[in-house]
Amino acid sequence: MHPSALTAAAAFQTLQAHRAEAETWQMRQLFEQDPTRFTHMSIEAAGLFLDYSKNRLNSTTLKLLCALARERGVEAQRDAMFAGEKINSTEQRAVLHTALRAPRGQALHVDSQDIGGDVEAVLDRLRYFSDRVRAGRWLGHNGKPITDVVNIGIGGSDLGPEMVSRALRSFAHPRLSMHFVSNVDGHDLDAVLSKVNPDSTLFIIASKTFSTTETMMNAQSARDWFLRSANAADLPKHFVAVSTNVERVQAFGIDPENMFPFWDWVGGRYSIWSAIGLPVALSIGFKKFSEFLAGAHAMDTHFRSAPLEQNMPVLMALIG
Repeated sequence: MHPSALTAAAAFQTLQAHRAEAETWQMRQLFEQDPTRFTHMSIEAAGLFLDYSKNRLNSTTLKLLCALARERGVEAQRDAMFAGEKINSTEQRAVLHTALRAPRGQALHVDSQDIGGDVEAVLDRLRYFSDRVRAGRWLGHNGKPITDVVNIGIGGSDLGPEMVSRALRSFAHPRLSMHFVSNVDGHDLDAVLSKVNPDSTLFIIASKTFSTTETMMNAQSARDWFLRSANAADLPKHFVAVSTNVERVQAFGIDPENMFPFWDWVGGRYSIWSAIGLPVALSIGFKKFSEFLAGAHAMDTHFRSAPLEQNMPVLMALIG
């Protein structure tokens, strides 16, 4: 949607007029005028609690914001997203990260194809692999269990996994240390490699095309470092990929069986729910990773069904 289409909307013009009045409000006055403000300006959903009473708005503001959302078709676009329609008009793609955390057995379609089975197959592989690493059954070339995991990626292939791994570190496996490298400046990778042993380190190379410049420069440097103390035949025991490019992955020295795919209908910023979340599954275990997915699905359900006035994600977007 072009910005001018939004600002030309009748509901937006009404909001603009309302803004002049709202700018004169003081928070203390708003609470004095409405002692129950906290009660009706807070929401609980999917285990989360949102208090938006400390924003400069009143019931009229909320009505006008929701009117703007309805006038601009937010509800219809939301429903189109869940239906697998190509709401990413720039790239003509569906936006279905919600499918990654849907319950097993739920029919999910993109271009008339049920993608549910594909999602479940990747999750099954994540579970099998993460269980083996965490149990000490995935061994390095010298027969040692993995003690360090180094995720090499950039953007959504780095930010999401690192954020969640840090946030949930109280659930982390006591034997596994997680490291994240995204900066193409060699000092970033060198700082990590100085702390780990090549005999017990697992590298995850996260790149959909396996051609992202920054990621592949770091991946090649990590490969060179590893090969100073091991042979090329040992690479499959220490390098895995999250990618869709089998040829490039295999040429790098990674066994295609150790490549975890994801899809073009997964936007980078939402890819933590896909195989990009492998570092999280390794850190906290697949059971807890499944609970993480279930929590997101609970919020998806709320977002999909709650009226705009009581819809936590919508209100956060409108107020923010």
